[in-house]
Amino acid sequence: MGSSLGSGAPASVAATDLDALDAIRKAPVDGVFGQLETARVGLASDEAAVRQGRFGKNVIQSEKKKSPVIAFLANFTHLMAVLLWVAGTIAFIAGLPELGVAVWLVNIINGVFSFWQEARASQATEALKKMLPAYATVIRDGQEQKILAEDLVPGDVMLLAEGDKISADARVIASSDLQVNQSTLNGESTPSRKTADAVLEEGLSAAEIPNLVFAGTSVSEGNGRAVVFRIGMDTEFGKIASLTQNMQAAESPLTRQLNRLTKQVTIFAMCMGIAFFCLSLFVVNEPFASSFIFALGMVVAFIPEGLLPTVTLSLAMAVQRMSRRNALVKKLDSVEALGSTSVICTDKTGTLTQNEMTVNHLWTATREYEITGVGYAPEGQIEAEGRSWRAVDDADLELLLEGGLLCGNARLAEPEEEGKRYEVYGDPTEACLIVSAQKGGIDRAELEARMPRVKELPFESRRKRMTTVHALEYPLDGARRIAFTKGAPNEVVRLSTHVRVNGVVEPMTEELRQRVMEANDTYAADGLRVLAVAYRPLDGANAEAGIPDAMSDYTPENIECNLTFVGLEVMMDPPRPEVAAAVAECHRAGIRIVMITGDYGLTAASIARRLKIVEGEGLSVISGFELSKMGDEELKEKLAGQVVFARMAPEQKLRVVTALQEMGEIVAVTGDGVNDAPALKKADIGVAMGITGTDVAKEAADMILTDDNFASIVAAIEEGRAVYSNIRKFLLYILNSNAPEAVPNAVYLLSGGAVPLPLTTMQILTIDLGTDMLPALGLGTEPPEETIMDQPPRDPNERLLNRRVLVKAFLWYGLMASIVAMAGYFLVNMLAGWPGIPLAGLGNDSDPVYIQATTMTLAGIIFAQIGQVMNCRTETTSVFKIGLFSNRRILIGIVFEVVLLVILTTFPPLQGVFHTAPLAWQDYAFLCCVPPVVIAIEEIRKAWLRRRERARAAAKR
Repeated sequence: MGSSLGSGAPASVAATDLDALDAIRKAPVDGVFGQLETARVGLASDEAAVRQGRFGKNVIQSEKKKSPVIAFLANFTHLMAVLLWVAGTIAFIAGLPELGVAVWLVNIINGVFSFWQEARASQATEALKKMLPAYATVIRDGQEQKILAEDLVPGDVMLLAEGDKISADARVIASSDLQVNQSTLNGESTPSRKTADAVLEEGLSAAEIPNLVFAGTSVSEGNGRAVVFRIGMDTEFGKIASLTQNMQAAESPLTRQLNRLTKQVTIFAMCMGIAFFCLSLFVVNEPFASSFIFALGMVVAFIPEGLLPTVTLSLAMAVQRMSRRNALVKKLDSVEALGSTSVICTDKTGTLTQNEMTVNHLWTATREYEITGVGYAPEGQIEAEGRSWRAVDDADLELLLEGGLLCGNARLAEPEEEGKRYEVYGDPTEACLIVSAQKGGIDRAELEARMPRVKELPFESRRKRMTTVHALEYPLDGARRIAFTKGAPNEVVRLSTHVRVNGVVEPMTEELRQRVMEANDTYAADGLRVLAVAYRPLDGANAEAGIPDAMSDYTPENIECNLTFVGLEVMMDPPRPEVAAAVAECHRAGIRIVMITGDYGLTAASIARRLKIVEGEGLSVISGFELSKMGDEELKEKLAGQVVFARMAPEQKLRVVTALQEMGEIVAVTGDGVNDAPALKKADIGVAMGITGTDVAKEAADMILTDDNFASIVAAIEEGRAVYSNIRKFLLYILNSNAPEAVPNAVYLLSGGAVPLPLTTMQILTIDLGTDMLPALGLGTEPPEETIMDQPPRDPNERLLNRRVLVKAFLWYGLMASIVAMAGYFLVNMLAGWPGIPLAGLGNDSDPVYIQATTMTLAGIIFAQIGQVMNCRTETTSVFKIGLFSNRRILIGIVFEVVLLVILTTFPPLQGVFHTAPLAWQDYAFLCCVPPVVIAIEEIRKAWLRRRERARAAAKR
C-alpha cells in the first residue's frame, strides 16, 4: 500500500528546484521511495486522488489565444494600411471615386491574404500536447493498471516497456537494458541508457542524468520501472512548453522597415502636398478649391499604392523558388528576414551531418583499414596498403567484423522505395557495425546461423560495455562457445590479457596496450567515436580458467575478464557532402555560423573544423554546464569570437539566441526537437527539419527544410536577400516616376502660371495606379543577382528608403524621365503652336494643343519608365547579361502600359476623364527613341561601376 502524503509532504515531491532534483538522482532506490513517500507497490487510489487535488492534472496548459476578429482587423490597421485608407479617401474627396475604390481594394486584398497566412502560423502548444501519450501503465493498489496519462501524480510507479511514450518525469528504480530516445529533448538520435543506480556525478544537464526519464521521450529498447516526481508544466517538457508559449515572436526586419518607410512616405507626401497647395494658392493665385484638389492629387501621387502588392508578390515568388530548393516558408515576411541573417545557429546531427553513423576506420594490431562509403547502405569497401580487403583475407579483420556485428541488437531494413533511406531499428552505433561487416563480405543471416546467440549481458553505463555469448559450429581456439565484448576502449583493453596478431593469440604486453590507447586517442582527438571489440573462448582450451557451464553463471564478473583483444571500430556521423560549399558561401557572404549541439564538445569541434565553420586558433568549446556558470557579458565576449556550444539544454540555446540578438545580430536558428521550440520561436527566423523534425519544432518555426540540409538554408538566404533587393528596386522605380510627375507641376508653379500645367492630377494618378503598377510588380519577381552573396549582411538599421535610393531615384533616373517628359511637352507646343495666354494656369481642357501637350508629357513619362524598369532590374550587372526579355511579367507590364496609353488617348469617353488626345506619328517616333537612350545611358554608368569594383578588388589583392 502507498503511504499517505498528507499536508506536510516535502517539496521534493514536485521537484521543481535543482536541490530536489539532485536529492532524487543521488538517492538509492529505497531512498527515492522515502523522498517521494511512496512504495514499490505504488500508491493507493485514494492517495492518488488526494495528490491530484494538490498537484492538478498531468497536462500541458494552453496559452490564451488572440480573438480571430482582432487578428483579422489587425491586418487592416497597421501603418501602411491606414495610409492606403487615407489615400483612397482623398481620391473620393478629389472626385475620383474609381481610383479610391482601386486603392481600397489593394488594401483589402493584402489584408485578407495576410490573415490567411497568420491562420496557418504556429500552434506549438497543440503540437506539444499531441506528443504526450494518452495512457500510462502504473501500479496502484498493488495492481498493474492502465490509466489516463493526465491522471498521473507524483509518487506513481510507472511500468516502462519498449515502444512506450513516457508521460511524466520519473526516477528509474528498475532497469533491464532500458534505453530511451531523448531526441525531443537533446536533439541527439542515439538512445540514452538508463540505470536504477544513484548518480553522484556533478555537472550533468537534466537530460544527461542516466537514472531519470522525462515526459515526451520514448522507450527504444528494454524495460523498467520509474517513480514519477514531476508532472504537467513542472516537467522538462512542460518547461519547454511554457518557454514557447511565453516567447514573443520577433518582429521581422521587413516589418520594421515598412513601418519606418510608411512614416517617411507620409511625412514626405504631406509636405509636398502642403508646399504645392501654398504655391498654387499664393504664387499662382488659383482659387482655394482648385489649389486644394491640386494638392490632394500630389499627396496621392507620392503614396506608393503598389508597395504592399509588390512586397506580397516578391515574397510569394521567393517562396515558390525556395520550395523548389527544399525550403517551405510558413510566413511570408520570414523570407526577407532570412535575407538579413547575419548569424546562423545550427545544430549538428542531421543538418550539418547525414545522421547516419558510419564506420570509416578499422584498427588491428597488424594494420589500419579505411572503409569507403557513407550511411547505412552497404556500398563501399575496406581498403589498406593500396588494395581492397575482404574479411576472409585476414583472420583478425574477420573476427573484428564478426564480433562487432554479433554483439548488438540493431536491425536494418532496406528501403521499399527508390531514393529512400535504410531504416534503423535500435542503436545507430550498432547499425553501422552491421554495415561495416557487410562491406567486408559477411552475410549476417549466415553468420547468425553459424554462431547463434545463447546469452546476452546488456550494456550498462557503469561497465561501459556489452557482451553476447554464442555457440560455435566449428571450434575456435578449442572452444565451442565464444563471448564477444564491445565497449569503451579503455575498459575493454583493461580487461584484456591477450591480443590477436595475424590470427595468433599472444599475451597483451604493455607496449601493445599503449599502442591501442594511442590509436584510440588519435581517433578521439578527431572527434571520432571508437568501440573496442574483444572475445573469450568459454570452454575447451580454456576449461582450466574455471568458466562455469551453467548459463545462469554467465555474469559480467565471470565472463568479462581474461579477454583477447581483437581491434577497434571507428565511426562518425559524416558531414553532408554539400555543406562545406554552403559554409564557404556563408563566409563569403559575411554570415557567421554558431554550432549549438547536444553532442559532446570534442565531436562538435571536430565537425566544425572539418567543415571549416571555424578556422585557425582561438576556438572556444562551451558545455551547457560551463554556460550555466557564465554571465551575460562573458557570453557575449565568447560569441564575438569562434565558439561551439555542446551539451546544451533548451533554455541555454534560447539564452545564446537572445544574447546574439542583443548584440544586434539577425539570427536564424535550426532545430528538430521539442527542446529547440523556444529558440526557434525567439529567433528572427526559425528553421525546422522536415524529415527528422518534431511537430512542435515545425509549428514553432518560420521555415521547414524538406531535406534537413544546411545547404538549403544558404539557398533560402540568397532568395531572402533577393526579396529585399527587389522591394528596393520597386521603390526605386516608383519613386523615379515621382520626379517627372512633380517637375511639370514645379515648372507651372515657379513660372507663376506662365507655363500651363504640363500634367494634370488625373494623369498623375494614371501613372501611379495604372501604367506603373504591373511593371513594378514584375520587378518583385526578379531572381537573385549573381553577386548578391558576395555582399555582407544588410545592416538591420539600414533604411529601405535611404539616401542612395533617393539620390538615384530623383537625381538620376527621375532627372532623365523629367527631361524626357518636359521635352515632349515643349516639342508638341513648338510643332503645334503655343496655347493662348488666357489658357495660362491650370489650363483649358477644351484647347486641343494644350490637351495634346499634356498627353505627350504623360506618354513621355510612360516611355521613360519602360527604359527605367529595365535599368532597375540590376544594381551593377548589365541588363543584357541577364536577358533584356527574361522577365516575362515585366514584358507583360510594358505591353499593358503601352496598350493602356493608346486606349486612353484614342477612346473618346476616356479622353474626357483623363484629359488626353491622340498622338501624331512624329510623337510616337520621338517616344520610341526614349527607352533605348535611357537604357544606354544607365549601361554606361553600370559599366563604370563594374570597372571601379574590379580595380578595388585588384588593389586589395
